[in-house]
Amino acid sequence: MTTPAHDTLALQAELARRLGVRADRDAPLANLTTMRVGGRADLLATARNGFELRGLVRFARSRGIPLFILGRGSNVVVSDRGLRGLVVHVRAEQSRVDGDRYIAAAGVPMARAATEAQKAGLSGLEFGLAIPGTVGGAVWANAGAHGSDVAAVLESADVLLADGTEARVPAAELGLAYRDSRFKHQADAAFREVVAGATFRLTPEPADVIRERLDDIRRWRQAHQPLGLPSAGSVFRNPDDGPAAGLLIDRAGLKGFRIGGASVSEKHANFIISEKGSLAADVRRLADHVRATIRATDGIDLRFEVEFVGDWTGWPWPADEPGGVT
Repeated sequence: MTTPAHDTLALQAELARRLGVRADRDAPLANLTTMRVGGRADLLATARNGFELRGLVRFARSRGIPLFILGRGSNVVVSDRGLRGLVVHVRAEQSRVDGDRYIAAAGVPMARAATEAQKAGLSGLEFGLAIPGTVGGAVWANAGAHGSDVAAVLESADVLLADGTEARVPAAELGLAYRDSRFKHQADAAFREVVAGATFRLTPEPADVIRERLDDIRRWRQAHQPLGLPSAGSVFRNPDDGPAAGLLIDRAGLKGFRIGGASVSEKHANFIISEKGSLAADVRRLADHVRATIRATDGIDLRFEVEFVGDWTGWPWPADEPGGVT
């Protein structure tokens, strides 16, 4: 479904009138993602608190407008053709500590959550320092690192349900598994549930002890990951059995392999990095090549951890389209 240009003008005005939220038409998205590639959104609005997030979701649903929720864009590759409908950039960053609980809105960066919990003398969110996304995205994906994940510390999530109501859903009901949750398995894109916030139950511990763990994680990341370069984090999930995805890719000799402006990181083989001016198609074509190579060499079908979002109709694209085979 597309949103015609003459409709976006009316929708832009209605959003301003009804919600007091500014929406930009034909808005570039690349700089809102950590991969720094991709096309434009028909409409882009920023939600700076839970009220605006709820209002924007209900607005899109009530009008049948395609809706996409974007946090820090750390695990997505947006198509060069862009995203149709309304993209909501979640910047709701309210947070607080209540006893042994850390309560955060969906837009709080996980790295900030880790440091705020540390300062409050609460342990359990240290792994969040290595998660480049937001609380909402981390719950959606059951993000994890350094031997822990969201499922280990999540008490509940505040969820905008398909029927338009909001509920506080216990973690046990969210279908949390390795890099997975019930949010990833909802067929009707227009009425997918949206994570509005989360409550983490943590363990009291001296702040200086927790700080040492955070420092260890920082040092490990600096030594092993291509920090500061455009990437979407780990491209593939680790297989259920056997070597990790990065080791398989390294063993296949693919470090440094390049297609267009995208290349496999020399520092960590499960990262694809993009150069300025790269296309999303370069990233996807390289990811497809890596996947095919590992299938041929090891008989393993790597599963994507990144999400390829937007209009990928007809992929792989023909030669006469940007990013097509030449």
